[in-house]
Amino acid sequence: MKKLVSACLLWALAVPVFANTGVAFVHGTGKQTNALNDYWKSEFVNSVRQGLPNSSKYTVINCDFEQYMWNSNAAGCLASQLGSFISAQGITDMVVITHSNGGNVMRWIMSNPTWDSRYPNIISKTRWVNALAPSSKGTPLAEAVIQGNIFESALGWLLGYQSDAVRMQQPSWMANYNANWLLGTAGRPSLPKGFWAVVGSDVETAIWDSDSYCGGYTLNVGLELTQAWLNSCSDGFLECSSQSGAGSVWFTDTSRTNGREPLSHNQSRRKCFGLDVILRNDL
Repeated sequence: MKKLVSACLLWALAVPVFANTGVAFVHGTGKQTNALNDYWKSEFVNSVRQGLPNSSKYTVINCDFEQYMWNSNAAGCLASQLGSFISAQGITDMVVITHSNGGNVMRWIMSNPTWDSRYPNIISKTRWVNALAPSSKGTPLAEAVIQGNIFESALGWLLGYQSDAVRMQQPSWMANYNANWLLGTAGRPSLPKGFWAVVGSDVETAIWDSDSYCGGYTLNVGLELTQAWLNSCSDGFLECSSQSGAGSVWFTDTSRTNGREPLSHNQSRRKCFGLDVILRNDL
């Protein structure tokens, strides 16, 4: 409802010129060179972008998000690719869809407009950010990796290993960044544009349930194992309190998904349970 009100206000205040709308897909932790196929999958991206007036106005970001969010290979790379997309396509209205740590990198840009001369243009062209399972307050699993305990190898596929991005997503570190560098959390100024979180609340891996196979059954099983380290409300990687820690909650998975199915951390970047349609209609 809040997003509908925001959209109506934007429409009422808009000048009588048609916007040139585009969408950008921003991946999470990891060094991506082909995020379309290796991170999002083309069936998800192609479904979502059909909501655009011109479905060719989209970009899939490929950056090194194994770095601290402010690093030139992280936020700097994101700013470069978003800026090029805006310029090349003449984008005046951009919806940014992020996943996991990608929300932190985008939030860094929106929180620190004087850090880089490219940031203000990106902020001004952004309508809002749809943050899928954002790691806004970090995850205890990052601590498990940094401490090098028995779960380190098991978490390698999910987080990578002891990279700066993993170190950054330890809850105590994110608390410091949220208090001093990032906007949008409780007690801090609001972000300049909306940051709407989609919260994943559980992992289901019943072998007889076809829904458990969406996004890859093996990956979902791994997330159910790591969920034992988290609160009961989690997507296997992030607790709900972390996902809802910045901006506003758009919705928690089961309130909107087909069959009221939960979204694991892997499924929240896949064409699972109508998520793609929800995002498509939001454009």
